[in-house]
Amino acid sequence: MQPPNQPQQPYPGGPVEGNPYAAAPTGTPYGEQPPAAPTGNAYGQQPPPGAPTGNPFAGQQGQPGPDQQGQPGPFGGGAPFAPAPPDPPARNNLAVGVLVALGAAIVAGILYGVLLGSIEREFGYAAVGVGFLVGFAAGKLGGANPVVIAASAVFSVGGVYFGQLIGYAMVMADVAHVPFSEVFFDHFDAVTSIWKEEADFMRYLFLALGAIAAVGGVKKAS
Repeated sequence: MQPPNQPQQPYPGGPVEGNPYAAAPTGTPYGEQPPAAPTGNAYGQQPPPGAPTGNPFAGQQGQPGPDQQGQPGPFGGGAPFAPAPPDPPARNNLAVGVLVALGAAIVAGILYGVLLGSIEREFGYAAVGVGFLVGFAAGKLGGANPVVIAASAVFSVGGVYFGQLIGYAMVMADVAHVPFSEVFFDHFDAVTSIWKEEADFMRYLFLALGAIAAVGGVKKAS
C-alpha cells in the first residue's frame, strides 16, 4: 500500500513541467565551446609599452628615484643643504695669546703677593698655581704655539717674582706702620734689595715651578 499523494516519477524523456523533482536537462545551455588555441605566450597577450593599463603605478618600474638621478634626497644620496664653512681658527692667534699671558701674570702675581703678605710666608703650591693659570689662559686663546709657550713661562716667572715683592712690601708696611703704597712705590729699591738678600734655593725653585706649570697649562688648554 502506497502513502497518499505520493508524487509520481515521470518517465525518462517525459515532460517535466510542474514537477520540481524532475531531472534537469544534461546538455550545456550555451553549447559546446571550442578550446582556445595556444598562442605561444604563457602569460597571454601583453599590452605594448606605454599603453594605458588602468594601473596608475604601471610604467614606473625601472625609473631612477631622486637619489639615483644625482639629486639630493631627504634620507640619503647627498645632503639637502650645503655644508657650513669651518669656523676660523680662533685659538691660533699669537698676539692674543701673548697679551693674555701678560695680563694673567699680572693678576695672578697680585693675588699671590696678597696671599704671601697675609700669611707672611710663601709655599710652592701658590707659585705652581700662578704658572698654571698663566699658561692655561694663554693656551686657551693662543694655542700651543712655541712663542705662546715661551711667553707664558717668562711671564709666569715675572708673576711669581712680582707677587713675592708685593708680599715683602706688605710685611714691611705692617712693621713700619705705613701705607703699602708708600713702601711699594716710594721705596721699591729697598724692597728689591731685601728680596735679593734673603733669596735662597727655595726662592728660585718657586720661580722655576711657576715656569714649568705655565708650560703644562698651555698644553692642557690646547
